[in-house]
Amino acid sequence: MAYKVDHEYDYLFKIVLIGDSGVGKSNILSRFTRNEFNLESKSTIGVEFARRTLQVEGKTMKAQVWDTAGQERYQAITSAYYRGAVGALLVYNITKRQTFENVQRWLCKLRDHADSNIVIMMARNKSDLDHLRAVLEQDAHLLAKKEGLLFLETSALEALIIEKAFQTILLDIYQKISRKALAAEEAATKLPSQGITINVGNHSSNLSQRTCCSN
Repeated sequence: MAYKVDHEYDYLFKIVLIGDSGVGKSNILSRFTRNEFNLESKSTIGVEFARRTLQVEGKTMKAQVWDTAGQERYQAITSAYYRGAVGALLVYNITKRQTFENVQRWLCKLRDHADSNIVIMMARNKSDLDHLRAVLEQDAHLLAKKEGLLFLETSALEALIIEKAFQTILLDIYQKISRKALAAEEAATKLPSQGITINVGNHSSNLSQRTCCSN
């Protein structure tokens, strides 16, 4: 979803939050949209969403962020919400190795259901628990490079780099759209302004001569 309008905002972009249950997606959403954090936050059932408007590159962009449930039993429901998304924040918990191991599975689901040009950022959340880290930074960097992902470390609890994560995604989406628009304009300028003139008369004359000779 990438609509351009004239009044309240210039662009509306749909972004999905994906990853295992318990990695902190709901608190990332509430921190970004309402600057709130809830220690008693419960697992998302199905999907939830919120909106926030940001200024990026001089443009007013409204991010419509969908928080999808990480539990397997909701996957048939949540995967449908990937359609139309132009950005994704794929979250894992730095203190739980399994949530990192499952990143590849989430990527497959996302790429199966979302647009092929979707901007994906991998976020290693809960950096405030660095003393409990179970995922080596080098492993995360290697995966991000291999899969062509944007990559940041966040903490919803401390409001660390949450804003920057979404700004980076929105900027990358906007730049992709701008490059496409520029390429379309350049292609249009290369089209001939007039049709090619073909001298049918001479062609017919030559053809008649060849036919006569063959006879």
